[in-house]
This record gives sequence, C-alpha cells and structure tokens, in this order.
Amino acid sequence: MEFDLIARIRDRAATREDVVLGIGDDAALLQVPADRQLVVAMDTLNAGVHFPQGTSPTDLGWKSLAVNLSDLAAMGAQPAWCTLSLSLPQADAAWLDGFLDGFLELAAQHDVALVGGDTTRGPLSVCVAVHGLVEPGRALRRDGACEGDEVWVTGTPGDAAAALAAMQAGAAVDRALRARLDRPTPRIAAGQALAGIASACIDVSDGLLADLAHVCAASSVGAGVELDALPVSPALARFRPDLRWPWQATGGDDYELCFTAPAGRHDAVLRALADAGGVAAVRIGLVEAGEGVRAIRPDGGVWEPASGGFRHF
Repeated sequence: MEFDLIARIRDRAATREDVVLGIGDDAALLQVPADRQLVVAMDTLNAGVHFPQGTSPTDLGWKSLAVNLSDLAAMGAQPAWCTLSLSLPQADAAWLDGFLDGFLELAAQHDVALVGGDTTRGPLSVCVAVHGLVEPGRALRRDGACEGDEVWVTGTPGDAAAALAAMQAGAAVDRALRARLDRPTPRIAAGQALAGIASACIDVSDGLLADLAHVCAASSVGAGVELDALPVSPALARFRPDLRWPWQATGGDDYELCFTAPAGRHDAVLRALADAGGVAAVRIGLVEAGEGVRAIRPDGGVWEPASGGFRHF
C-alpha cells in the first residue's frame, strides 16, 4: 500500500528541467546552477500542535508547504525543489488526494518540483524540506541589523492567532481570519525584492516579538516595537487594542516577514515591495543599543505580554 501512495504522489507531481532524477529512486538528482548558492529549510507539522485536529487535508497540504517556503522568503531565495515525508494513521487515498490538491496548487504557483520523500504509518505528521537558490552574497540573514535601522513587518500579524483563539473558545471564527490560519501566504517575491536593501530578516512563525528577538540576538542589538504601529486587518480591527495586541505581537503562525533596513532606505523598501506585487509593509519600530525587544504602548510605557511567543518545548 505504501508504494501505491508513492505512485499516487509521483503521478501528480510536476517536474523541472533541473531535476535529473525525481521521485522513484533512492534519492533525487538535482542540477544546482554554478552561479547560485543552495538554500535549504525544513519544518515539521504535527496534528494538535501545529494545526488543529480536523483541518481539511487540502488546507494542510497548502500550509505544510507554505510554512517552509516562508523560510526561503526570509532568506531572499527563489524556491526550486522540495521533499515530503508523511506519517499517516492509515493509508487513505482520498485524504492523500485532498492533501496533494493544496500542496501542489501552491507548488505550482512558485514552480517548485516535488522530488522525493517518504510515507509511513503513525500519528498524523507532515515534514517538508525545501530547497531554493540565491546569488552568492545576496541571502538575507538574521545577523545584519544595526542600531538606528527601522523595523518593518509585512501583512497583518495576529489574524491567524485570533482565529485559533476563537476556535479554542468554541466561538464563531471569522472567515478571513480562518483563511489566514489555514492558508498563509509565503512572501517569496517580497523577500527577493528586499535583498540588497534589508539588513536582516526573519519570518514570523512563533510570534512577532519572539522572532524579532532572534534577529536582535544574532545582531547583538535590541529593538523597540510600537504597538500602535502594528498593522491591523479589517477583521482584527473590530477588537479593542488591548485584546488584539497579544495576537499581533506574540500569537505566531503569521508567516509574514519581519525585517530591518537603514532609515535612509525607507523609500527604497516601499518601492521594492511595490514592484514585488504590492506587498504591504509597515515600519513598526527601531533597532536600538542593548538587547531584547521592548513593546511600547501608545502612552510610552512598556507593555509586558503574558506570553513571549510560541514555545516548542
């Protein structure tokens, strides 16, 4: 039955000219261009931890690839290939077809070829590894932020966390918020556009403050984030600021880009993102001397969240 599932995946997977040998052998053979560096990232999604039980297989397929492509976006890389490892409670062809609907829809949008992986029996879990390409010296990293740089974020952080909070409370979930939880948008074009402009970048998966703190630690700086500068979606704007701040600042699951750039490149950031399809981004604070991240209330005081962000252990 395992080989039937693999054949089902192989029959639907697209390929590329640089895939010398894809699904079906012990390993894939891929042709990396001589003038590019290889960028590799991998994430695992476990049922009940990284996605709610009952998530549709199509949405899970999309999200499992999206969260990985988001890591490539944060590096300014162009996606190329991926592998997929599936742990399934039982061999379910209908579930797999639904999963592939979402997974391969997003893969096609970014010309990503599925070139291998594994299937096994066990608790529902999805592990994806993505491979991208970047010009030498052009990769965005976490360790380049400097004192005085502006801090930016794309999109509207907090939407996914608000949807999850409503689900956990048994309340009705706004459709727009639920879509942001189930089908995040990897900011591939934005990441590539920011190469050469941004000084540091990270994707927001565990919470804006927590992920920005990783940039600060890598760069040996601190940062101040203005809570009233955080962008708000129409669906989230219905909540009072004190209710939405925890979702926006610490909720996670956004898969937006948080990046820093010199203050003198402010207009260049806006032009680059406009040229990259009009991705919205807002300046939310400044890099400063010291360490850690301060969340600043509208009255100038420091806001202390109940939780700093998602913890894996």
